[in-house]
Amino acid sequence: MKLFMSFAHRMKSCVLIPSYNSGPLLRKTVAGVLDVWDDVFVVVDGSTDGSDENIEDLADGSGARLRVHRMPENRGKGSAVLLGITLAGEEGFTHALAMDADGQHPPDHITRFMETGKAHPEALVLGTPVFEASAPSLRVQGRKISNWWANFETCWWGIHDSLFGMRLYPIEPLKKVFSETFFARRFDFDPEVAVRLCWKSTPVINLPTPVKYLSTAEGGISQFRYLRDNALLTSMHIRLVVGFLLRLPILLLRRKNPYKNHDLAPND
Repeated sequence: MKLFMSFAHRMKSCVLIPSYNSGPLLRKTVAGVLDVWDDVFVVVDGSTDGSDENIEDLADGSGARLRVHRMPENRGKGSAVLLGITLAGEEGFTHALAMDADGQHPPDHITRFMETGKAHPEALVLGTPVFEASAPSLRVQGRKISNWWANFETCWWGIHDSLFGMRLYPIEPLKKVFSETFFARRFDFDPEVAVRLCWKSTPVINLPTPVKYLSTAEGGISQFRYLRDNALLTSMHIRLVVGFLLRLPILLLRRKNPYKNHDLAPND
């Protein structure tokens, strides 16, 4: 307990936004985040659409501390997050709140994530999406399959949604996970690192979070490719099931997630 209290005392959190060809939504997303939080890292993952042009201007006169890092080629979301947490860790940050650049995640919930992390600095704080009626049914229903497998692979440690990208990571445990696998660098990043952190008995707190699917008229952009990414998720879960079986005796003996039955309600 004293260790966690000490960790909380020195906790330093940033927002991390990986982006690939996000169009005008990137600028809108970063502006919204800067209205709420000062320390923001944007990692441009080899974008070719000019969406990151002059984005540093958003910090002018606001007192906000915006860092923009550009990768020379597209390497995937996980690779962008790995670079972001590495750079953040070098500046002394202990936690990073990952957010997508496509306008789906609400900046007005940033403070809730950060406050939850401050109260439980040892935990992985996962957003649980609260979908609007307009959300694509195929995407909403399809994610249930990945969620079931993620829970099976962790002995139901407490992952409510394995794919939702708005989540607060303790940086050092996440770096450790990255160091132990060559995977989790592309679309497989979100579910794989969640499972691997649970294997390490990282406590999980689920935080209900509104998600908005923007229409094409609103500038909505999706990098999801149904066949390609579902094939990637399938191969990922096959690998994780093998890893799960190898770890099963240890997973069965460990203590349960201390926050499994204390997940936050929307208005907590």
